[in-house]
Amino acid sequence: MGTDTDLRVLRQDEWDKWFGILMRAFGGVPEAAEERRLLEALTELDRSLGVWDGAECVGTTGAFRFRVTVPGGASVPTAGVTMVSVAATHRRRGVLTSMMRRQLDDVHSWGEPLAVLTASEPAIYGRFGYAAATFQRSAEMDTSRTALSVPPGTDDVRLRYAAPGEVLDACEAVYAELVKRRPGMTARMPGWERLALLDPEGDRDGASPLQCVVAERDGRVVGYARFRVRPAYEESGHNGTVRLQDLDALDPAADAALWRFLFGVDLTTTLVTSSRPVDDTWQYLVSDIRRCRPRTRDQMYVRLVDVGAALEARTYQAPVDVVFEVEDNFCAWNAGRWRLTGDARGASCVRTRDAAELALTVRELGAAYLGGVSLAALGAAGRVRELRRGALAEAAVGFGSTVAPWLSHGF
Repeated sequence: MGTDTDLRVLRQDEWDKWFGILMRAFGGVPEAAEERRLLEALTELDRSLGVWDGAECVGTTGAFRFRVTVPGGASVPTAGVTMVSVAATHRRRGVLTSMMRRQLDDVHSWGEPLAVLTASEPAIYGRFGYAAATFQRSAEMDTSRTALSVPPGTDDVRLRYAAPGEVLDACEAVYAELVKRRPGMTARMPGWERLALLDPEGDRDGASPLQCVVAERDGRVVGYARFRVRPAYEESGHNGTVRLQDLDALDPAADAALWRFLFGVDLTTTLVTSSRPVDDTWQYLVSDIRRCRPRTRDQMYVRLVDVGAALEARTYQAPVDVVFEVEDNFCAWNAGRWRLTGDARGASCVRTRDAAELALTVRELGAAYLGGVSLAALGAAGRVRELRRGALAEAAVGFGSTVAPWLSHGF
């Protein structure tokens, strides 16, 4: 950066200008007032950075305090990297690199072994050690021509409409239980529960206000769906669309009951879902998946800030005993040889002088960390080099996950 620029921690009186620069970088369309107020309340000033050229803010980034579930169920302290932007007038001057350098140094000093982000432009973040580790599935289901086959017990689940705010606590209890079960999900920090209730009229695109249906068994909420309905009509009849925002359930019957409800909403013929797990249950309930037009794309990017601590925090579905030669050009403290030994009960990852058995960069470790990307697949692409015969297959099995990792909400 130039000598006149200043990289510093954000102050409260700078937030409006800082956030305004961020919005301009993302097209300049202002957020709804209620969303802006929530984002300001959630911003952690001591973990947010700005680059200033005189009185003008030219770069922004922040890092929420999160806890992310990893394979084995542990909830690991994680920096949720967010609100990254560089003013178009200050590109190619090292502004982003300086912010990423300072931020990762800070995260390391805070003792948080992971950093995660969702990338507006994926090509940007690889050079800082981030790699896509979770993926999301979207669909546009033709509910008029697709049937569901539901499991036993579905008819025993009671569904009822409820105001989203009135059942928020019960829905959050369901979410909290599910966080323990799936890698990549984030424990809800105070204030974040309000994110799901944001419902600015300008963002509805002709759809209804947010609606909610809860699934109950023996008087207890065991699942919920939040959605909007966009009415439509043509000469052949009504063909409205249900747009699903959230669906969480504690067991197969409750889950199926909610999907069956969404498929049967009156005067609709389409159910649109976005950002669902790649192993989402609806795919195994529908009669014709082609008429659901599933699509998959990258979702959360993971960066191991402390290789040893991160690999020790998770468990492994098969025993592993392997020496990694890790390349990390941006966080030099990670570079070198690490011996990982672990199984379903726990793990140890320590420095070693033993001969390396697999060679890779910190990006490949980040991609495979949550179990959604196979080390073997990365090896087939030439991204992991096998230095001991059989080491890659052994590690790939251990790093896998029986449940697809998934980020449950953006940040």
